[in-house]
Formats: sequence, C-alpha cells, structure tokens
Amino acid sequence: MNSSFSTLDWAIFGSYFLLVILSTVWLSRIKVKSSKDYFVGEKSLPMFAVAISVLATSQSAATFLGAPDLAYKGNLTFIGFFFSALLAVVIVSKVLVPRFYEIGAITVYELLEKRYSPRAKRDAGAMFLVGRLFASGARLYIGALAVSMILFSDIAPLHIILAIVILMAGSLGYAYFGGIKSIIYADIVQVIIYIGAALFIIYHLYFTLLGGDFNIIFSTLAQDEKLKIIDFALTGSYNFWALITGLLLLNIAAYGLDQDMTQRILTCKDKNEGARSLLVSILITIPTSFLFLIIGLLLYLYYQHPEISHFAGKVNQEFAGEKIAIFMTYILHELPDGVKALATIGVVATTFTSTSSVLGAMSSVAVTDIYKPKFQGKSEEHYLHASKMGVLLFAILLSLMAILSYYWQRLSDIPLLDFALGVMVFAYAGLLGVFGVALFTDRGNETTVRVALIGGFLTVLLLQPAITKALWNFDINFSLQIIIGTIVSFGIMLIGKKENR
Repeated sequence: MNSSFSTLDWAIFGSYFLLVILSTVWLSRIKVKSSKDYFVGEKSLPMFAVAISVLATSQSAATFLGAPDLAYKGNLTFIGFFFSALLAVVIVSKVLVPRFYEIGAITVYELLEKRYSPRAKRDAGAMFLVGRLFASGARLYIGALAVSMILFSDIAPLHIILAIVILMAGSLGYAYFGGIKSIIYADIVQVIIYIGAALFIIYHLYFTLLGGDFNIIFSTLAQDEKLKIIDFALTGSYNFWALITGLLLLNIAAYGLDQDMTQRILTCKDKNEGARSLLVSILITIPTSFLFLIIGLLLYLYYQHPEISHFAGKVNQEFAGEKIAIFMTYILHELPDGVKALATIGVVATTFTSTSSVLGAMSSVAVTDIYKPKFQGKSEEHYLHASKMGVLLFAILLSLMAILSYYWQRLSDIPLLDFALGVMVFAYAGLLGVFGVALFTDRGNETTVRVALIGGFLTVLLLQPAITKALWNFDINFSLQIIIGTIVSFGIMLIGKKENR
C-alpha cells in the first residue's frame, strides 16, 4: 500500500486540526484571575476530569508507538509497569498528597521550603526543570518522528523540525491561554480521540485475521508464549523484580514528585479528592495501555503468521535507513485510506496531551519556586503575565531538546519506550533521595539538598549505556540506574546535620 496520505486522509487530518483550533479558541475564553488560578485552577476542578488528565499526562507518542513494539517482540509484561504504578500511587496518596494540601502547595517542591529553606525549594525546582526538559523533549521528538514519516514520507532533519513546530503549536494553544483548566479540559477531548483511534485500529486488525476467529487468535498467542504478564527472570526491563524496585521508585517519583503529574492533583478541592483522582487515573490507565499491547499482539499475528493474516511479503522495518517501530511500519504500509489519518491523529493527540501539560507544569515551577521569591511585591497581573511568558519560553526550550533527541537516540540506539522512560531518571534519582530523607528522617539541610540533587543526576549520567559500554563493556538499564542514583542521593542527604529553622 502507498505510504503517503490520500485525499481522504488529508480531509480527516484537516478536520481534526480544525477541531483543535476551535477548541483552543473556546478554551481561551476561560477567565484566569491570578497565577495561582492559572496553575491550580483555585482547587475547584472535578475529580474525574483530573483523573483523565493524569491519564493523558502519563501517555505519549512513546506509549502509542512503543507499547505495541514491546508486545510484538515479547509479551504482555509491560502492563506490569502500571500495576507497579498502582502501588506507587497508593503510597503517594497516603504519604505525599496530604502533606501538599496541608501546606496549600502550588508546586510539590514547596514541601522542601517548609522542611529546609527557600533555596532547597529552588534547587529541587531547577532539577525538575532540567529533568523534564530532557524527558518531555524526548517525548516530543518521538511524536515528531512519527508525524514526519507519515506526512512527509521521510525523517529528514528539516521535516522533523517542521513536525516539532506543528506539534508544539497545537500544544501551546491549550497551555498558554487558559492555564491548567484549559489543559485539563483539552486532555479529555484528546484522550477520547486517541483511545477511539486505538479501538478502530484494533477492530481493523482483528478482522483481517481469519475474519476475527478468536479461538485461533488466542490459541496461537498462547502457544507462542505471547500472553505472559509476569516475568520472574532477572533480565528484561519489566521483570517482576524491576517492578517492585526501580520501576516502583520511578512511579513514585512520577506521580508524587513530578510537578507535571502532581499539578493536576493539586487542582482538586481537598486531599481526599486529590488522592482519589490519582487512584482512578491508574485504574483507567491500565486498560488504556492494554489496548496498545493488544495492537502489538495482533501485529505479531499479522506479520509472523501469514497463515492467519494472509500477509504476503517481507516485514520491512527500515525507513530512510533507520529501524522503526512495528506499529509505525503497519501504519505506513498496510493501513487503508482514512484509517492512516486516524492513526496519525492518535500520535498527535497523545503528543498534544503530554506536551501541553508539561508546559504548564514547568512554568508553574519556574514562576512559583524561582521567579516569585526573587521578584516579590509585584502585582498579580505581573505574575500572571510572567506565567504565560514561562509557557512560551519552555515551548522553545522543549522544541530545541526534541531536536537534540533526534541525534541522541540514534547515538544510543535505545528502543523508543525505554528511551523516553530512561531520560526521566536523570531528575528522579536526586529528587527521590532528597524527599526520602526530608520525609522520614531528621537529617539533611539546604546544602546537602543541592549536592544530593547533583549527585543523583551525575550518577545516572555516568551509568548511561554509551559510557558504561565504553568503560566497562556492559549495560545498566534505567530501572537499576534509578536505584543506584537514589541510593547515592539518599546517602549524601544523610551526611547533612539537621538545621533548626
């Protein structure tokens, strides 16, 4: 099949962008009174809307394209990542959420100000900004990669940049005008769109396999050991031991210490609603993520069992000299007119949700934790303007990071989903160590906060595959990286003596 867009595809894709423009215009009418309203919506947003927004924030183009790849090459063990997240949010809802509401926080790092000092808060906020710049830049790049392949039939640097601009423009429209309220309501629309796209593709794939004979499909997958959910082996990124150690730490950091997620929780009216929104978000994230794993299993049957799919040909995962995800291969070469546009819209929608949310989160930390303390006594109108300028600034920085990721991922040769998750570890290791000591001991001070954050970051940097391969000829996956980085950060914090405030 032709890999380029048909007239029908362009019509559907154009209609989607018209919807984006109209919804942006409508959401821009939301009245915002202050920077606090811009960032946490006066703590008045409905719990279920917040839960859907947390779901949207946790998904990205890396999930849309990477999860099917994991199921295609392996099995269903990636779903364990979200069961690990379920345990993590229970911990976060019991330990962290009540503390955030107790101090009336706008950002999670204000907890360190209460425990140590304003400088500790600023340092943690700065570390979040650096880590989020890395991680969300990588997510934006992955979305742009897919869009460039489909719209321009190549991944030339100029087209990647143009795809980044397209994706950022849509994300910026939601984040800039109405703040967190606009982002959350836009997330609901985009979640419906990309789940709808996934369901339609599953429907299309399923009925290409012997007309949808469930018994044959299930028995073939079972026979090929594709239905395994728990893996007790010591290898693999998502084995049971990783889920209860490194990945659990990663999820605690993501849902409790990352302003990108917790900003949504803080928009609820009280701590109980905030905790409930977290739990509900995971309970709807698990089946949502499972949809993309199902796509991977069906793709496995389609390409590896031609007696079921009647696929005649050779699987070609090469595109412009690069190896691409199997779902991307299917989108480019097998989807009929119209459905190809739906798949593209799915990628774009997941990128919009993850990018618009992080723009608001990064601006909230930059303004609340760093800018306001340095420029006190200004009017609320001034801080609101600064908040919007922060969104614009981080839109530019994330776009530049996405361009850098284009070259970084090729140098590291890491699978898309592992790349996106692994980049998040840089900031999380230091934050986990700092908050762990702050919450559960009487040790640490503002000096050790800064050293611990830097120590965690540098530890993860030194454990990157490109470095460990060159020095010691072995790899350390991101799950083990976050364990080691957290231990280093925690140890540094314990050295510091308590300072009475």
